Amino acid sequence: MGIDPLSRITLLYHFTDRRNLPLIRAHGGLYPLAQLQQRDIEIPAPGGNQWSHDADNLKKMDHYVHLCFRNNHPMEHVARREGRIGDTIFLQIHPDVLLWKGVRFAADVSNKSGVEIHTMDEASEIIDFEILYTRTDWKNTEVQKRLQQAEKYEILVPHKIPLELIRNLPSG
Repeated sequence: MGIDPLSRITLLYHFTDRRNLPLIRAHGGLYPLAQLQQRDIEIPAPGGNQWSHDADNLKKMDHYVHLCFRNNHPMEHVARREGRIGDTIFLQIHPDVLLWKGVRFAADVSNKSGVEIHTMDEASEIIDFEILYTRTDWKNTEVQKRLQQAEKYEILVPHKIPLELIRNLPSG
């Protein structure tokens, strides 16, 4: 039996605006958008706009906390450019969440039309671990395309991620 490829993942990330940190602390962690809405919790600086929230709702992606593999994600750039977030922090999430029941994977932005949602067993066959975890020629255009795709990957966690699994949550 070989080594589980998912064991190569040492950190996951969740981007947010620093204005959201007091809310994350006060509620004990990160929650899926649907749970925040059910509890009438207002997000000070949401990353998504109304269109993305509607798309998440339509595909039930609002039932997940969205994580990425690198401290870079194209949706963070869009949210910052559109002014929804300003002072971004990529929270470091412990990879233990990958072992939780119901965690899923998307090889692209999860609420995008036509994007398939996979189990973690399926994900281990899809994730481009080489581009994520191997030093390579970053100037090579094929490598750049693979990296751009990998930066869209999402890990979808179906419930709260508690504070103790967030490694770099600033105090205060």
